[in-house]
Amino acid sequence: MHTLLPISLFALASLAKCLPGGGGASAIPSSSTSYWFPQRVDHFGLNSTAWNQQYMVNATFYKAGGPIFLVTPGESPVSTFYIDRSHFTELAQKTNGLVVAVEHRFYGKSNPMPDLSGPSLRYHTVENVLEDFASFIRAAKKTPLSVFPVPVSANSKVVFGGGSYGGAVAAWMRAKYPSLVAGAWASSAVLQYRLDNHQLDQSWGKHLQALGCASQVSNAVKDLDLILLSGNTTAIGHVQAQFGIPPLTPRDFAGLVTSMISAASMAPNYNDTDYTRDTVCSFFNGKQSNLDSYAAAVTSMIKSMGYSQYDLTQMADTNLNLDNYALGQSGRVWYYQGCAWYGNWQVAPPSGCGLTSYRSSLVDLTYFQPNCKRKFGNNITIPVNSAGFNRKWFGGLKGVSNIYYTVGSLDLWRGSCVIPWDGYRLPNTTASPTFLIDGATHTQDLSKTSAYDLLSISLARAIGDKQVLKWIK
Repeated sequence: MHTLLPISLFALASLAKCLPGGGGASAIPSSSTSYWFPQRVDHFGLNSTAWNQQYMVNATFYKAGGPIFLVTPGESPVSTFYIDRSHFTELAQKTNGLVVAVEHRFYGKSNPMPDLSGPSLRYHTVENVLEDFASFIRAAKKTPLSVFPVPVSANSKVVFGGGSYGGAVAAWMRAKYPSLVAGAWASSAVLQYRLDNHQLDQSWGKHLQALGCASQVSNAVKDLDLILLSGNTTAIGHVQAQFGIPPLTPRDFAGLVTSMISAASMAPNYNDTDYTRDTVCSFFNGKQSNLDSYAAAVTSMIKSMGYSQYDLTQMADTNLNLDNYALGQSGRVWYYQGCAWYGNWQVAPPSGCGLTSYRSSLVDLTYFQPNCKRKFGNNITIPVNSAGFNRKWFGGLKGVSNIYYTVGSLDLWRGSCVIPWDGYRLPNTTASPTFLIDGATHTQDLSKTSAYDLLSISLARAIGDKQVLKWIK
């Protein structure tokens, strides 16, 4: 990690040494090279200090006039995966295009402020995030050699891509900056936010139902809750040891194991592989109790992932080191978005609503929300205005064309995506094409082509490729 000193905007020209600029070298540089683009801390306010945003470029296939595929990893650090091993790499090869992955502010090494305190994170707004990308695109169009390591045509069309939260960013970019973004591929885009997102729990249940182990997992969660709510410290300690989990509060323990087990459905499905079947349902084989099977699945995950007891303690800590404001804590930044932007807390369904629960009842809004003020200060409003966020950012998608929305039928986040479980597409997306990918999980269409791909994945990519060709003409 590094710390960037604040630099006033009038000094941005001196940052040229951070940019590829200048010579139009004939050799294509390695795609593992990091470049840095100067941005304002606050594009719409008085804080005009500058910081450097990290990005990477794959210019292997670029020819004059080819498109620019701009992708963001969203809440993850930028890496060569996004420019070398994604479907956008394949699209670049087909269209003589260039792929550039631009890191999202406050994630990875792209830090507008020297820490992640509440006052620093007040500059973490959707408006600033989108303007970061817009500023980059403007520079790429006006003075390409100040941005790219090879000569790029100033009239190259820009296609914005992203998955999950990054897919929402892609859609918002097309909606807010249509003159800069010719089209957007929004894979598994999380577009509908709620204060309490128990729909995610129901999406997880749909996958378990498809595999035939839903009732066993639900009953295991109920059995676990009976112990955790009993107040019997001996029994609680025994079950934590059985799960291979270090001593935690009952709520932190419940939050950890339920998020670990449901995260299995984020892994991609192939013709011969369903990760949820192999790592969850296979343990519920009738040879032991549901709770024992649940514990066996969790301990197996811990072993396969190589998690230490310290790792598990950190993963379960909803306080996320309250007094630690150091950079590089993606979990803290992501938590801030929930507190300040949209909520969307991953909780169990409300009791008495008639829904089967696959997540511990201890994981509710009172598990998440009280931490917001303690983490980020009294300027945080509880509860966050999720409905207002939707009105602004989902409402802004109405009538917007040239967005390709995809979602897998077994996507954990499908309840928040363009075609939720009722099968009807979200109304504000009707001006653009959508595709429901049968048997797929989260953002699976953005992966590079594999011989083991589901037929539906190949079809989704083919439809998307046709859309891209129309956008870049």
